[in-house]
Order: sequence, then structure tokens, then C-alpha cells
Amino acid sequence: MPRSSRLFEIIQILRTAERPVTAAELSDALEVSVRTIYRDIVALQGMRTPIEGEAGMGYLMRKGYDLPPLNFDTDEVEALRVAFAMLARTGDSALQRAAQRVCGKIDALHGPADWLEIVPWGAPSDDSAPDCVSKATLRSAIREEAKLELLYRDEQDVETRRVVRPLVLIYHLNCVMLAAWCEARASFRHFRADRIWECTLTGTNFKGEGEVLRRIWREQYEAEESSVGATGTG
Repeated sequence: MPRSSRLFEIIQILRTAERPVTAAELSDALEVSVRTIYRDIVALQGMRTPIEGEAGMGYLMRKGYDLPPLNFDTDEVEALRVAFAMLARTGDSALQRAAQRVCGKIDALHGPADWLEIVPWGAPSDDSAPDCVSKATLRSAIREEAKLELLYRDEQDVETRRVVRPLVLIYHLNCVMLAAWCEARASFRHFRADRIWECTLTGTNFKGEGEVLRRIWREQYEAEESSVGATGTG
């Protein structure tokens, strides 16, 4: 997380807190060291942000400090609440934590909406098992165009190792699929995230190829979907 974003997050957490928040709690929420939080607090105080408190005691934001309101109407805010709540169905714990932070910001400006409820059942959480591959890792590899080596078990429980170029994460209701170019098969393949038992960076990249590969994959994917629809199966 960029430092500017982290400073903003600290302000948002302290604005909505009903008690002093310790540096340890802030470090857990933002996934940085306590020492980093100490430096950030000093930086914010140097910018005349009204943060009170000290190391070991916790920090509070003086009342009356505010940020510009979000320019969303009522329907837009409720659409955001529902969309963020539905992220619980993806099993992507990093996105869920990000959604909770955003919802905290919305609640701080508009108040809570306890009457909006989304059933969280969906894809299994990537925190449910110690050897489960983090979906955040897959998303990062896609963004960085970094090749991955996967240990994959198919529906027959057959294990294979593949080097792939990760391209797209597809969030279905009950699972998450990774679309990738498989170097062993020299073609596009889809891998269920809950069947990827190991995932490591190979140290090589495919910079500049991701967008082209996604375009070709999407054309094939849409053609296959159209074919299924035309035959009346699916």
C-alpha cells in the first residue's frame, strides 16, 4: 500500500474509532510494522492532523476533523454497500478486508445501513486452510505479468505441475477460476483456485503480453459461450 493511501487509512480508522486505537492495532489493520505506524503518526501530526495520544497509550482523532464528502447519491451508496458485501462470496480475503475498510468510510459519512444483508455463502475462503493459495497472490501475478508454477489437482485428483501466464480471475458463485496460458499445453487453461495446492513465482515475467493474451482468451471464451447458448446446453 502506498504511504499516501496508508496515511489516509489511519485518518479514517481514527475518525470512526470510539476509543483510543493502539499502534499495534493499526499495524495489524494495515499490515505494516508498529515502527512504521509510529512514523506515520508523527508525519500526520506534522501536517497538523489533530491526532492525540502517544506510543503505548493509543491514538484518538479530535472531534470536528472531516474530509470532503463522497459524491454519491442514496442509490449509489446502497449499490456500493451491496456490492462490497457480496465480496464475501468470492473467498478472496484481501478483497474482503479492503471492502470492509471502504464500508467503514461510507458508514462514517452516511451512517450504517443494518437493514441491508447479503448471505455470505459462496467460494471457500482462501484463509480456510494453511496450504490454500491466496487469491491476492494470483491477482498480484496477473497485474505484474509474472509467471507462476502451479501444483494442480484436477477433479480426478491427478496432480500436475504447470508453468502458466496468469491472465484473468473469474469469480463464480461457488468457486474462483484462474484463466491462464499454460506453457505445457501451449493453450489457454482454467484452474479452480481451490485445487491449486502450490503456487510459486518462477522469477520470469511476460511483460507486455498480458493484454494481447487476454484479448485472444476473451474472444475464444465468448465464442465458446455463444456456441453453448446456440445448442441449448449449459
